[in-house]
Amino acid sequence: MIVAIDGPAGVGKSTVARLLAGRLKYLYLDTGALYRAVAWTVLQRGVDMADQKAVAALLPLTSLKMEFENETVVVRVNDKDVTGELRSPAVSASASVVSAIPAVRAWLLPVQRSIGERGSVVAEGRDIGTKVFPSAPVKFFLEADPTVRAERRHRELVAAGHAREIEQTSTEMAGRDSRDRSRAVAPLVPAEDAHHIDTSRLSAAEVVDLMMGIIAAKL
Repeated sequence: MIVAIDGPAGVGKSTVARLLAGRLKYLYLDTGALYRAVAWTVLQRGVDMADQKAVAALLPLTSLKMEFENETVVVRVNDKDVTGELRSPAVSASASVVSAIPAVRAWLLPVQRSIGERGSVVAEGRDIGTKVFPSAPVKFFLEADPTVRAERRHRELVAAGHAREIEQTSTEMAGRDSRDRSRAVAPLVPAEDAHHIDTSRLSAAEVVDLMMGIIAAKL
């Protein structure tokens, strides 16, 4: 059983996916963390991410693993735990850029699908229902008001110790939305059979309750 959750930043995908995976006792696959790990690698190596050939050349030299330890997701790059470094503003912005590179998406696709083969999975990202797991029996597309999304993302950054003006967060999010929706390969679009949920006025628990009702009909 694979549950696919897609949507832009700030709609609550990660929180909801973790809660849902816990309720179902499924693995939680955060595909965004994989793209962030590639972005982290590019930044660490000092490679110009606008140089697609240079970024692609890094991939064969990179070992990327996603491990599940006591219900916690750990991402390792060349055996280094980089989990705590993946949600900085710099990595977030860079992830949006590298995710538009066809070679990166092609390289990560089998990595994501291999995790889906480990057992039942709740997978969240931006092309789960359209590209990674197009045959998933249950798909969701989360949406929210742009102002609400910016506020959520801003609180997350501040809590993680990244000082930010909310206007800057809003501008960065709008830029990422534009890149994600307009990229040539696997753009951010809802799957035709996805269930749409507006999370603007819902708590994470309320969203999960809605999802559980839909999933129950498939089990």
